[in-house]
Amino acid sequence: MEMSQKDKKSNARAKVQAFGGFLTNMVLPNIGAFIAWGIVTALFIPKGWIPNKEFNQLVSPTITYLLPLLLAYSGGRMVGGQRGAVLGTIGTIGLIIGSDIPMFMGAMIVGPLGGWIMKKTDKFLEDKIPAGFEMVINNFTIGIIGFVLMLFSFKIIGPTIQVANEFVTNAIEALVSTGFLPLLSLINEPAKVLFLNNVIDQGVYYPLGMQQTLQSGKSIYFMVASNPGPGLGLLLAYSFFGKRAAKRTAPGAIIIHFFGGIHELYFPYVLMKPITILGMIAGAMTGIATFQLFNVGLVAGPSPGSIFAYLALTPKGNFLGVIAGVTTAALVSFLVTSVILKADKSTDDDDDALTLATEKSKAMKKEGKDILNNTNDVQNKSYHKISFACDAGMGSSALGATTFRTKLKKAGIQDVEVKNYRIEEVPEDSDIIVVHQDLFDRTKQAHPNTRIVTLKNYLQDPVIDELANEVIEHKK
Repeated sequence: MEMSQKDKKSNARAKVQAFGGFLTNMVLPNIGAFIAWGIVTALFIPKGWIPNKEFNQLVSPTITYLLPLLLAYSGGRMVGGQRGAVLGTIGTIGLIIGSDIPMFMGAMIVGPLGGWIMKKTDKFLEDKIPAGFEMVINNFTIGIIGFVLMLFSFKIIGPTIQVANEFVTNAIEALVSTGFLPLLSLINEPAKVLFLNNVIDQGVYYPLGMQQTLQSGKSIYFMVASNPGPGLGLLLAYSFFGKRAAKRTAPGAIIIHFFGGIHELYFPYVLMKPITILGMIAGAMTGIATFQLFNVGLVAGPSPGSIFAYLALTPKGNFLGVIAGVTTAALVSFLVTSVILKADKSTDDDDDALTLATEKSKAMKKEGKDILNNTNDVQNKSYHKISFACDAGMGSSALGATTFRTKLKKAGIQDVEVKNYRIEEVPEDSDIIVVHQDLFDRTKQAHPNTRIVTLKNYLQDPVIDELANEVIEHKK
């Protein structure tokens, strides 16, 4: 009964992670457009760097029409291909015209909904269309369903989302007015290390932030979960007071986390010693409190969460407060984590990961039916396509794939394709999927018949070396 309950929790977490990944992949291709809008806002609004009444006319239409329609198009395309993208966009214009707020949340609902309706409709009509009538029926299908979805969005979905948005906005604004906004860190930080950060950012804070930016020219919501300061403090503490492998790898992780914006790099360090989450929470709360004290915000969501993105999206007059918030968050996180690491008298350290990884590899070979695509002998596997996967397919997986390709290249292996993907977009013909261990359940749900290899650390994990050696030995 206990294992069953544990499995249910793992499946639930994997589904939430998948949902967050879906939101991220709806937003990520359009980040450039959001940044372009943020730059226009920072420069040309009345409180901007170079106020310009003419160019300021671009701000409102862009956030009202362009950005939601881009989100809807991407979401519809992910679910229903090109036709789904068009249908989702048609439905979203009904939302936009029928509401008084930027419809980011609505676009992220109606876009995929349109894709799903189109997918189901095309499936139903498959093999039922007479020869020569394909174009007519396909076009009129989109037109008629789009007409209905547009009206439904205008009259029903839009007003419903607007009411829900007002409720959430009022609740968070009430939290802001009481001064308790830093308490959100109690939710944000544990959720982030469980790879649920995209659900929080793309699903809640970024839509609210865009709405507030339209009114005030900036928003603190963009910073409540994306501050790179706490992660920097944690990794600095490991650099000074960590044990062998953690101490060696933390400095490299700092560069990729703080400057590259890939926050997933610090997650394994928290998972290695879960009590260090206290340092993350304390640092994040301090950062938010500092942002509030200086009354600062960003003009758009910093994605990736790099210090460069933070500074690029900081509006005029906010640099001191933004830098102070990042710095104090890092300092508090460093101090709390340092105390925890120095007080830890255990003899265990993360070098034990090598032993654990070896044992896990042996267990994988013995339990092939559950983990390795119903094969008992790993050496019988082919090694033509190895896919590294993560939540969005562009952060830690890209780093892992590059590292692995380098190892194979040094060994003279040229005929193995190594690429990085979003979990749900890993090609079905992949021989092996490599993911972080906390994403195993989600990956298994998406690819139940593919061998999955799990990592604990993206920078230096013995599992990568073992897999590389396995491939090299097989290719000799």
